[in-house]
Amino acid sequence: MDTQIAAMEPDAAVPLPPAETPLPIPPSREVTDEEFAEVVRGALEAVGGTLLFKARIGADESTQLVAAASVGAGAARQFLLLSLPTSGGQLKVEMAARSSNPLAGIAASYAGLMDAFQAAA
Repeated sequence: MDTQIAAMEPDAAVPLPPAETPLPIPPSREVTDEEFAEVVRGALEAVGGTLLFKARIGADESTQLVAAASVGAGAARQFLLLSLPTSGGQLKVEMAARSSNPLAGIAASYAGLMDAFQAAA
C-alpha cells in the first residue's frame, strides 16, 4: 500500500495511507466488522499505527464503521480517524484534529487513558 506524507504542523509530518484506500469489498453488500478490522489493520501496519478503538455509528443507510488510531510517539504522536460506510466503498483516512466526525475528539482522550493504564500496570 502506497503511503503519503501529510503535514500536521509546520515542522511535523506523519506518513498516512492514501486518503481513499481501495477496499476489496463490493458495494452491493454490507461490510462486516471483521472485514473492516482487517482493512484497518492493513492500513495501520503500513504506517506503523496503533488501533485505539472501533465503533459502528449511525442508522440505516448512513451507518459507518469508524476506527481511531495513533501514529508516532511522544510529541509527534498524531491521531487518525478511519471510516467506511457499511454499504462499502472507500476507506476514508483523516486526521482526527481536522475531522468533523464526533468520535474524532475522543481519540486523544482515549489514548491518554490507555497511557495512564499502561503506566499504572
